[in-house]
Amino acid sequence: MTLNVSRRGFLKGATAAAAVLYIGARLDGALAAGPAPAHLNPFVKIDADGTVTAIVKHFEMGQGPSTGLTTLIAEELGVKMEDIQFEFAPSNAALYGNTEAGGYQGTGGSSAMRNSFAQYRQAGAAAREMLIEAAAQTWEVPADQLTIEDGQIVGAAHSAPLGEFVAAASVLAAPENPTLKDPSEFKLIGNAKVQRKDTPPKVNGTAKFGMDLHLENQMVVVIKRTPRMGGTVSSFDDSAAKEVKGFIRAVELPNNAGVAVYAEHTWAAFQARDAIEVNWDFSAAENRSSEEIREELMTAVNSDPQYDLGAHDRIEIAEAIDNAATVVEEIFYFPLLAHAPMEPLTCAIEPAADGGIVLHDGCQAPSGAHASVAQSLELPMEKVQINTLFAGGSFGRRGSPTNDYQVEASLAYAMTDRTRPVKLVWSREDDITGGYYRPAFAHKVRVGLDAGGNIVGWDHRIAGQSIARGTVWEAYMVRDGVDGLSVEGVEDTPYAIPNMYAGLTDNKKATSVLWWRSVGHTHTAYVMESMMDAVAKAAGRDPVEFRLAHLNGDNPQQKRMAGVLKLVAEKSGWGNAPAGRSQGIAVHHSFRSYAAEVVEVSGDVENGIKIEKVTCAIDCGIAVNPDVIKAQMEGGIGYGIGHAMRDEITLTEGEVDQSNFPDYEPLRISDIGAIEVHIMPSNEPPTGVGEPGTPPSAPALANAIAVAGPRVTHLPMSANGVSFI
Repeated sequence: MTLNVSRRGFLKGATAAAAVLYIGARLDGALAAGPAPAHLNPFVKIDADGTVTAIVKHFEMGQGPSTGLTTLIAEELGVKMEDIQFEFAPSNAALYGNTEAGGYQGTGGSSAMRNSFAQYRQAGAAAREMLIEAAAQTWEVPADQLTIEDGQIVGAAHSAPLGEFVAAASVLAAPENPTLKDPSEFKLIGNAKVQRKDTPPKVNGTAKFGMDLHLENQMVVVIKRTPRMGGTVSSFDDSAAKEVKGFIRAVELPNNAGVAVYAEHTWAAFQARDAIEVNWDFSAAENRSSEEIREELMTAVNSDPQYDLGAHDRIEIAEAIDNAATVVEEIFYFPLLAHAPMEPLTCAIEPAADGGIVLHDGCQAPSGAHASVAQSLELPMEKVQINTLFAGGSFGRRGSPTNDYQVEASLAYAMTDRTRPVKLVWSREDDITGGYYRPAFAHKVRVGLDAGGNIVGWDHRIAGQSIARGTVWEAYMVRDGVDGLSVEGVEDTPYAIPNMYAGLTDNKKATSVLWWRSVGHTHTAYVMESMMDAVAKAAGRDPVEFRLAHLNGDNPQQKRMAGVLKLVAEKSGWGNAPAGRSQGIAVHHSFRSYAAEVVEVSGDVENGIKIEKVTCAIDCGIAVNPDVIKAQMEGGIGYGIGHAMRDEITLTEGEVDQSNFPDYEPLRISDIGAIEVHIMPSNEPPTGVGEPGTPPSAPALANAIAVAGPRVTHLPMSANGVSFI
């Protein structure tokens, strides 16, 4: 590390320099630091009073990056968790782009920790070394005799708060390769007692969500949307709405997809919207019902696929299965599903003094929202700012390729004189009936076994609605016609399955479809793990032993997947369930993590199944925040099981039948007796935790039911012969 000025100049400049130290990276990725953030993307800001702030580039929707990223900085810097705070990064993809998404600034794919682990540790370590160097220069002692402990620089018979050296450190050059702490030195990383940073503000009410926001002189706008995809406004009558106190006006959206209703407050906006009569043009709209969509998918999986995956010959494998000693065949169906986050969609646009705007939003994808808002309002990018707020859940919904709700807010704002803020509000009914959905899918699988119970062929056909096709993400996610989101979990299974063929057929979208917590793994894991169980049973082998036999190679993926499978079997007491109970198991690899789960149930399908316990084992690399990981596993398990138990989105002539939680019921706390989470010790880099708990949960439940009851292949279970208590 070198000084930018002479020793005398340093001492003089240290007292005059701005008492703030920023540490981050330049556009070329090299570490940089200074008293102002203009030339770098800061991950850490340290004030003269010693206040340390983590600049969090991944938004907080409950999955924990505000805790995880602050932990990394606090660990490397040497401060206590209570002495570090956080703020969300501004919208600037050049500075805060996700390195796993081509520099696109956004949060998704369970990538927050694995994308930022090295960056934030390096920033914290650089800050530590710069502050120690500044103290060493001031005290005229060797830097290697100093350290930072709980925010104090100590050593060589000296001790002082790190804030005393912020100004001096701000004129130092950042180290090129700061020394990271050895895992044996960790006090915070891996510490289950570290508490979440976002819990206190959420408890005391200081955390600001989009729905909380109230800007001075704002108008509230709600949209009366087409009830069918592709429908447009022919005409509307707002005469009755004019009788509602607080109603301002109603205007047809420029894209003819609905009517924007403006009011002085939310209640007036909803009341006025209900009073407006709209004549819709459905001539180009989606008019199919759910049964028609199901039949189309069933026809597709019973036909030759549109796309072949991999190098195996479909005809040869089909012949091998036909000639097998035993054939196991199942057809699966998965309905449309809503995301249904607790906080419905909302955002606000406020005029800025420079003629631009500020978008206030629990923004999952700043890059997309920034560009779409600028385009909708015909503003240069630099005239759009994004103030990222907390979000009350997302499960993928807040990151649509079309940035739909931010565009709605922009169009509504554009149709005003742009002097008053406009806040867009969605109701729960808007979200359930007019949102994006997990696409419907069908699978047909035929597996042949020889006389010894060994697999001789696996024919796997998938049909569904592509998420990426027709969107800005198509160029990145669709290869040779195949949307990778449709086949993930099958095409890349870690299982060593001989003679495995997979094929895909795309089906026309009936609604807007979108990634949903764990995306394609939501249906592929269910099918793969249900079939592994069914085939094990046909072969007369234990489900755990059968899976391990197909995970016995030297492939690191197989070893890690086998590891969590063995761990969950041990911790759940596999094979030793109490009398009157059955166990089901499933294991899956997603988002570079490995999750295995055992579901233990009692009862029967006629009188009611009771989920007594779920045991989970997760290998997500280094466990930065064990408490957050546990919570994410619990939430992912509940999300997966709850939807498999009873939820579906159905259509009647293109219109959604469900509207709110009474008919799209979330999991209730009484639905699962207990959840136990075990984290596999690891020195591998951190991987995803927000989504990997979801894929194995539903098939583990299905496999438990199948021990003494039917194998449930069509979801939801409650609509296909299974009752729950």
